[in-house]
Amino acid sequence: MSDLLTLFRTFTRAVEAGSFTAVAREMNATQPTVSRQIAVLEDHLGCLLFQRTTRTLTLTDDGRVFYERARQTLEAVAEAESSVGKRRGKPSGRLKLACSGVFGRLHVIPRLPRFRARYPDIEIALVMSDSFADLVEEGIDLAIRIGEPRDSGLIARRIGTTRRVVVASPAYLKDRPPPEQPEDLSQHACIVYDRLLTGASWTFSTPEGPRVIPVEGPIHVNNTEAVRSCILEGLGIGYVPSWHFVDGEIEDGRLVVLLREFEAPIQPISAVYPSRRHLPPKVRAAIDYFAAEFDLDPRLRIAEV
Repeated sequence: MSDLLTLFRTFTRAVEAGSFTAVAREMNATQPTVSRQIAVLEDHLGCLLFQRTTRTLTLTDDGRVFYERARQTLEAVAEAESSVGKRRGKPSGRLKLACSGVFGRLHVIPRLPRFRARYPDIEIALVMSDSFADLVEEGIDLAIRIGEPRDSGLIARRIGTTRRVVVASPAYLKDRPPPEQPEDLSQHACIVYDRLLTGASWTFSTPEGPRVIPVEGPIHVNNTEAVRSCILEGLGIGYVPSWHFVDGEIEDGRLVVLLREFEAPIQPISAVYPSRRHLPPKVRAAIDYFAAEFDLDPRLRIAEV
């Protein structure tokens, strides 16, 4: 039975990832090994599950029917395991958790020791990147994302909120008048984050409505960790979430907040996960844990929007 469940897992992951090679990477195996496992399952079932070409992997009609049954079986097994014996009431298993690099370093990793102490049977596989991962294709159980959820095929639960601030160091402002209106930023060196959804433009709130201001500067970066470092080094003005600064940089005057009266609207922090009928206990435990943790941090707790 355990061998058959292994084949079920390999098959469902191949469907979700759309590639034997991607599944092989996850399993630390080879593509031929995954291909052989699928062939063994097809022999066992007496039907073809995939139509294969050199470039594509397409489910057959039998494959589509079997995928739903196999997924339900694996979810039922996981639920059964967590309901009896030493696993009763104890979330367990491998949790693949995705988040951005700087958020993970500042706000996820420091909270993992308490999480592990509370849930010693959960193993964490942390995926940190400024790019949004495809949760289904990459087999990710849970992602923590900043901003309005964009994928309607995923479930999102708000577990915090954040605000963006315009900041600069006193060293940068020493010989320059601080901007008093968003338009004044055209006279300043701005740290441009190339992966911002609005591009080289920053959005501000005004009585007349949102105002989008193009910005420019001599330094462009492709991750928010670099934005943070450039601001602290006095290289220019930055536009970042306030949670980037956890060591009192704003409170002790190492950074100055600018254009406070034009602050952009609050953004949600969401726990995002694939739509499933049964939410695995390990995922539910992680969502509840981080929601409670963020509620203790004034930079992250849910605020009135």
